[in-house]
Amino acid sequence: MDISVEPWKKLVIHEVIEYKFDDWVKQIAFSTRTSGGGIPTMQWTNGIVFSPANFPTTNATVEEQLKGILHWSSVSFALKEKFEKQIVKENATINLVDVSVNEIFKELAISLKSQSKYTNPESGNGQ
Repeated sequence: MDISVEPWKKLVIHEVIEYKFDDWVKQIAFSTRTSGGGIPTMQWTNGIVFSPANFPTTNATVEEQLKGILHWSSVSFALKEKFEKQIVKENATINLVDVSVNEIFKELAISLKSQSKYTNPESGNGQ
């Protein structure tokens, strides 16, 4: 029996949305309260929290995946250097999951940090 591990070759993100962490938490808390939903979860990797939005599974997306190409319709993110398991704010709880063992997410964190409008000194919008 042959076993083949073929890592993803490329991640294509079609829209990047950056928030200030506290603003994003307030927005999520409000959305959770108004929808009566459960506890939302955000992913954390090496100084960023993020939430990807995938395209629906279609023949076209599966064809791309078989070529090693992932497509996300968008990724929302915010800078958060310190990992915490839970954030409790605005009467809402948000769970964070440390996914920094994932190589794709580590590279994603580097890329998102490098283009952050809140850490890039050339943007004039430093923290």
